Amino acid sequence: MTLSPPPADTPAAHALALLGELGAGRLPHPGGDLATHLRRVHSQLATWGARPALQLAGLCHAFYGTDGFPTALLPLPRRAELAAVIGEEAEELVYLYASCDRPATYPGLADPEAPFHDRFTGTTTLPSLAARRDFAEISAANELDLAAHDPDFRAAHGPDLLALFTRVSSLLSPAAWADCQAVLAGPLPGSPEGPPPSCGVPSAG
Repeated sequence: MTLSPPPADTPAAHALALLGELGAGRLPHPGGDLATHLRRVHSQLATWGARPALQLAGLCHAFYGTDGFPTALLPLPRRAELAAVIGEEAEELVYLYASCDRPATYPGLADPEAPFHDRFTGTTTLPSLAARRDFAEISAANELDLAAHDPDFRAAHGPDLLALFTRVSSLLSPAAWADCQAVLAGPLPGSPEGPPPSCGVPSAG
């Protein structure tokens, strides 16, 4: 996947500058470092046709840490700083993604009446269908990038991720769901059938 820099003086450019200030480029991550991973997630969401706020949320989804990546770049009391850079809509999606207690939330994610468990506060909410769709789309972009750049991660977690995204396929855009199948259901690297698609995910078009 080719990563072109965003236009200057845009929210994405300012978010990348903040990521640099907070050391995201120095944190190891599959496929390079955390900053590069976040840029790829941003680019993948753009390829899928996500609106700008969702793209920005994908770029910044790890600012507060996640249930799978505990390192936080910015403490929660400083949420207003991120909102000032990417806007309130995108920042709220970043918080939603970061706050998810995955083991408690994933089983009912596609059910609009199932609770969403906040790991920061210990409370539950009922996000709107639109918010659940956004959460699922960021999740797919994040996990597919990990699977594409870390064969061991894909071997260990690919089947479970495919099962998860199959359960929530109604929440995903057609392009995201197609890529989930292409990346997670394809043969593993080194198998006789050949490697899975790269993060560019040709089926996205």
